[in-house]
Amino acid sequence: MERIPATLIPGDGIGPEIVDATLQVLDVLGAKFDWDTQLAGMAAVDAHGDPLPENTITSIRKTKLALKGPLTTPVGDGFRSINVRLREEFKLFANVRPARSFLVGGRFENVDLVLIRENLEGLYVGVEHYIPIADDPHAVAEASGIITRHGCTRFSEFAFNWAIRNNRKRVTIVHKANILKKLTGLFLETATNIGKKYVDKLKIDERIVDNCAMQLVLNPNQFDVLITTNMFGDILSDEIAGLVGGLGLAPSGNIGEDAAIFEAVHGSAPDITGKQLANPTALMLASAMMLDHVEEHEKATRLREALDAQLASGKHLTGDLGGSASTTEFTQQIIARL
Repeated sequence: MERIPATLIPGDGIGPEIVDATLQVLDVLGAKFDWDTQLAGMAAVDAHGDPLPENTITSIRKTKLALKGPLTTPVGDGFRSINVRLREEFKLFANVRPARSFLVGGRFENVDLVLIRENLEGLYVGVEHYIPIADDPHAVAEASGIITRHGCTRFSEFAFNWAIRNNRKRVTIVHKANILKKLTGLFLETATNIGKKYVDKLKIDERIVDNCAMQLVLNPNQFDVLITTNMFGDILSDEIAGLVGGLGLAPSGNIGEDAAIFEAVHGSAPDITGKQLANPTALMLASAMMLDHVEEHEKATRLREALDAQLASGKHLTGDLGGSASTTEFTQQIIARL
């Protein structure tokens, strides 16, 4: 079979451990990725003096596909978030965050929802400054959120089409247009208008963000796909992960017109690096999303089913899931199921 070029970024902290575990599983599946390994994060600073070297950018530009371990952005002025830089560099305008209740006996059962977040606009564009008054240089802090009709249109069309391709039935537009009437009002207006083309295939409604946050805690099963702006999506997606067991079960796909980067949502966890305590589930689930992205749906399904069965068994789980298994032991269980 023809190999699929892909960039591999091991990442920082526990990144190399969970990346190695995921590669073992993908190898057993027979996934046909041809990996080009590149550095980012603190490992890249140590090697190249830059947390996002040009070689890494060039590789992703060539392969248009990447699997990424968690990265650490250096502390201090002059270092912007590496994840934000990647999203901007490759115009990864949509962030897809699925959440499922894999664990038995959790707070909620049968949760299966997806949050799709606009990834490039809103308050996260970073247009902010201080206004000095008298002898206080930081007397006033001011930030501007930027939302464009073009960005909302592109994002909304992607989200509705994603919902249809993945056999979803309902899309909820999440906003704060009752207060931020222009900033998120434009998002609501555009998404609602775009949604009119899809009403024969999807039920489309809208929800104010604070009410949505409460309703998620009361009954997450009432939702199917949530679409929202950048900052609201950042907050709600972590809330949703908490409903199903935490960030250790939270994969993510950053999708653009010409590139896609898949990753675990959690951080690099330097406090447990090298201790065989890391849970590789989120990155394995992200690799399943990557398999779907390249139309390897059968392999993606097999991987999800193996993870589902292992997590539901309650056995040989890592410490964050209430077990005592090492990273290697958990990985071997998944391999055995495959």
